[in-house]
Amino acid sequence: MNSSWIKAQYSAHLYFYGFARFIVFSTVVALFSGCASTPEIKPPLVRRSSQSSVINYALSLQGAPYRYGKSSPEEGFDCSGFVQHVYKRYGVALPRRASDMALALPIIPKDALSSGDLVFFNTNGRPHSHVGIFIKDDKFIHAPSRRTGRVLVSSLNNRYWQKHFTGVRRPK
Repeated sequence: MNSSWIKAQYSAHLYFYGFARFIVFSTVVALFSGCASTPEIKPPLVRRSSQSSVINYALSLQGAPYRYGKSSPEEGFDCSGFVQHVYKRYGVALPRRASDMALALPIIPKDALSSGDLVFFNTNGRPHSHVGIFIKDDKFIHAPSRRTGRVLVSSLNNRYWQKHFTGVRRPK
């Protein structure tokens, strides 16, 4: 083999190697620049006009069994599983635990309470250990406990719920 043929082969390999690096680099840059320009996806807001749908659906689940750790009409609900299930149906992702919901959502003054807001209670020595969905006229729907055994509507004016009330949050 002569030296010019070896030089030509070497140059061809360098050219191919450089071209391959250029393609890989261009692809990576294109992918990352695409990610950088993607707008942030936010969960949809629950419009006040759709609150009646949220409430009507929640009310349709009255009587569903209470089951700790569950979040479906078929298996039953605990308090946060109930709230999470209802709002998930309307495209709002909420954390699984009541305390995490309270931390994730904006605080609303009690005098600004509106249909669809979440009401929180201290039922076991921990703030925000229970959650329900406010309906209207001091009524809320929730999955209270094994003792009651089902999803039901209660009154915020009930002495127990007044004593244990800890706040209001609004799903966004």
